[in-house]
Amino acid sequence: MRGERLDPRVFKVPIDRIRAGYYSDKYFTRYVEVLKKDNHHPRVLYQFFPRKDAVIVGIDEALAILKLCTGYFKDEEKAQKLFNELLVAERELQNAVLDMNRADLEKINRKRWDLREAMNALWVDKFNEIEIRALYDGEEAKEMEPIMTVEGDPIYFGYLETVLLGVIARGTSSATAVRKVVKAANGKQILFFSARFDHYWVQATDGYAAFKAGANVVSTDANADYWGAKGIGTVPHALIAAYHGSTSMAAIKFDEYVPPDVNRIILVDWDNDVIGTTKKMMIDFYEHVTGKKYSPSSDLNTVIGSGKGKIWGVRFDTSGTLRDKSVTPINENSLGVCPELVWKARQEFDKMGMNNLKIVVSGGFSAEKISLFEKLGVPVDSYGVGSSLLREKIDITADIVEVDGKPCAKVGRKKGDLSRLEKVIL
Repeated sequence: MRGERLDPRVFKVPIDRIRAGYYSDKYFTRYVEVLKKDNHHPRVLYQFFPRKDAVIVGIDEALAILKLCTGYFKDEEKAQKLFNELLVAERELQNAVLDMNRADLEKINRKRWDLREAMNALWVDKFNEIEIRALYDGEEAKEMEPIMTVEGDPIYFGYLETVLLGVIARGTSSATAVRKVVKAANGKQILFFSARFDHYWVQATDGYAAFKAGANVVSTDANADYWGAKGIGTVPHALIAAYHGSTSMAAIKFDEYVPPDVNRIILVDWDNDVIGTTKKMMIDFYEHVTGKKYSPSSDLNTVIGSGKGKIWGVRFDTSGTLRDKSVTPINENSLGVCPELVWKARQEFDKMGMNNLKIVVSGGFSAEKISLFEKLGVPVDSYGVGSSLLREKIDITADIVEVDGKPCAKVGRKKGDLSRLEKVIL
């Protein structure tokens, strides 16, 4: 999956905070401080690797950080003083924004910009004095396999270890989890619905990781920020509630006011009767759109498809603690969105001529559950996957394995096979 690397500007790197060590573990900033004060300049080879087999994402963001933050302040004390003032100014700026005080906002923003310029004037850029080799985002790597190396004077980049490991670990964890469900789905569409399960700050990173792992349908615009798409959404339970529990009215109003290029996907588990709710909603929708009274001979497929005036699909999101009305009560496997529910729904929809109506399933889906559905041939068109994608954790580690061209690594570590890594030129 090799290709172009993303422009560093895509990532909105908080340059001042990273250069000031704000996000770095203290032991990394102090290690660099010792080297500076001792005027000790070894040339080291850092080697990054995953602790499990993984889909690697976060390389491009790590490269952006290295590009913008490799170097040092020629007057550390003055830079730190300016940074502390900058933090105060940013808090004041936030207060001015919340107070909608334009005069203060403009005044503080000028002050903030002056501080940033003063800090930048003290910065000595050393990016061109390091050498980086790396995989591309989206490539797979084995446990302990090198995915990136950085070679040069650690005074310039050693303090970045925390943030480099963090961005790769986050992206890689998300991408590895998504790749598993993509493979399990056998080519069926995966809807990436993890945004509501984590802090909004990570949406862009997670969405990009999902994209590189093969899931290009995301739920928020922020999820798609790095690759320039838009989030998609279905009718939520909240809209149905707002129309007094009427799925039909929520669908009609959604279709009336949402842009025509949006596929209409309707949640149909409000009454814990996805088959009955879908039938009623489709009949009501048909009558609203066509102005005709529905009869058994009516062709519901005329209001099924993409765009305005049509329903693209229905989404089953039955809670794992409930059993849908159509499901036989056998055991706990009858709860939630189960194979029997989808089979019965597909058969009933087809009997009414709704052969083109798509079925989207969500609620507790993981790679294991998707694999089971695919093994049983359950007639699902798309899988919505959320919280399970955030449970995968891939640790990324970095070690110095060479110093001044000679092997130098702690016991148990050594320079790995770097043949897959490509020299980075930004």
